[in-house]
Amino acid sequence: MTRPVIPRRRLIQGAAAAVLLPSIGAFAQAPARTLRIGNQKGILSLLKGRGTLEKQLAALNVSVKWTEFTAGPVQLEALNVGSIDFGDVGEAPPIFAQAAGAPLAYVAATVPRPAVEAVIVPKGSAIRTVADLKGKKIALNKGSNVHYFIVKLFEKNGLAYSDLNLVYLPPADARAAFEKGSVDAWVIWDPFLAAAQTTLDARLLADATGVVGNRAYYFSSLDYVAKNADVLKIVVEEINRIDQWAEAHQGAYATELAALLGLPKPALDLFVGRNRYGTVPINKAILAEQQQIADTFFALKLIPKKINVLDAAGAGIA
Repeated sequence: MTRPVIPRRRLIQGAAAAVLLPSIGAFAQAPARTLRIGNQKGILSLLKGRGTLEKQLAALNVSVKWTEFTAGPVQLEALNVGSIDFGDVGEAPPIFAQAAGAPLAYVAATVPRPAVEAVIVPKGSAIRTVADLKGKKIALNKGSNVHYFIVKLFEKNGLAYSDLNLVYLPPADARAAFEKGSVDAWVIWDPFLAAAQTTLDARLLADATGVVGNRAYYFSSLDYVAKNADVLKIVVEEINRIDQWAEAHQGAYATELAALLGLPKPALDLFVGRNRYGTVPINKAILAEQQQIADTFFALKLIPKKINVLDAAGAGIA
């Protein structure tokens, strides 16, 4: 059988098309993605206000959506139900979240910042030492970083967990109770701590120095980390860029935070001056610190089961 003769011109056009088709695909835009950030007022709020993250992620065809929360535990609840992909939180909430089955993945951490959480009492209080807190009404946000702090503070001072008389209140309600004298002490973090010191003349009884490290953590979900490592790398870089700026320009940082939070400038000056700055990737040594918290909470029956924090490590941890 004689094969049909194909004109040379058509052969050349077909070959050219075969070469060009992959090249056209190479220039196609990457599939659209979204990063949903849940933030507390602070560094992430500054990042949101400046818009630099959106500009960086636009190159990856990633849009950013923001939702503000009042505390870490509610952020992690949002992660658990799939409402956010990234957020910031203290030491303790991730432990409760992981124990409850949340698909948590640690992404980055701050350097230790023990001076920005403390136990405070009214100026005229007869409470002078940690030992004097035995049996007294102590307000704190359940499951937050200060929950672990008060446990370890009592332990360091020879007191048992059973000696604690905790009243679980979110920061706004705890401040109201403290101001009214409904509680004897309040365990709280900055900038609420600094605001109470400067506007209520509260007396600092003990901060976390020498007790706990009080890192803050940036988290995502295991699924989001697995699929969007490039996105999260840029997020952490942008956070650290603002962190380093804040350390070098503390006066400007305090002014910006005061306007953002609606708090007096002296309170923010106090907080910014005692804060520590720097954001680092998660590693096994940092997660070993979290494991100590998890083991402590399990021993005290604050979480229902023993957990392995490394299960929330994500991929590529050193």
